[in-house]
Amino acid sequence: MMRTFDHEGLTLSYRDEGDGPALIFQHGLGATADQPFEVMGGFDGFRRIALECRGHGASDLGDLSELSIATFSDDLLALMDYLEIASAHVGGISMGAAITTRFAVLNPLRSRSLCVARPAWFDRTAPENMAIFAVAAAFLDAHGVDEGRAQFEASEPFLALKSASPDNATSLLGQFDRPDPASTVALLSRLAIDGPGISFADYHALRLPVQVIGHQLDAVHPWPMAQAIADATPGSQLIEITPKSTSKARYASEFSSALRSFLHSVETSESAASNALPGFANE
Repeated sequence: MMRTFDHEGLTLSYRDEGDGPALIFQHGLGATADQPFEVMGGFDGFRRIALECRGHGASDLGDLSELSIATFSDDLLALMDYLEIASAHVGGISMGAAITTRFAVLNPLRSRSLCVARPAWFDRTAPENMAIFAVAAAFLDAHGVDEGRAQFEASEPFLALKSASPDNATSLLGQFDRPDPASTVALLSRLAIDGPGISFADYHALRLPVQVIGHQLDAVHPWPMAQAIADATPGSQLIEITPKSTSKARYASEFSSALRSFLHSVETSESAASNALPGFANE
């Protein structure tokens, strides 16, 4: 069910379904709450939540200077406070992975586990793999929707992306279909040069269960970046899934299965640890 809450003078939308331990899973750049629910929608036994970031879905855009991974992470904390959720399993896809990784680093007591799916950022601003978003924004800004799309499709950066990762290319073209071109330009151009504002040392200091998901046919979310995050994070679990360009059905099934198994393993481990404490049955 889609709902809204007010924060810093803006109305932000979120999807909230189910009962049980809270799972907050965030969408990627230009997407909506529907994207994470394609993965976690059938997770019975969990309260599944996705916040639509500023300028996405039905959420207000607000001040353009505030559009950043840091702001989106702060908005997520505000939503948890609004919903009176003390702690949650957190994670996300692409930009959502960057948002929730920053969230987990800055709010360790509010984060029970972290799933970093198809990461597009590691520890730097303006990573090379995100440059294509700024290119798309420039064509859209200079030429409008139809002509901008046509010229972008004919550009060398787009053709190179299409050859390397067809699904990335299709997804990026979808940015031209967003209802407000001006907000799309602002989001793509600003986020392309942004970063999560965390360091290698921050990853190394994480002390919660972490799962990293990726695949090898993804120029925007390169597999070496997923490997680097997993290597930097103690005890993390690295999962390789089928590329969406190979099989959308297998991609979705393997993604969902990996996340579900990870969450259940965390819940089981926490339950066992609690039961082992003095005063419990198996003391």
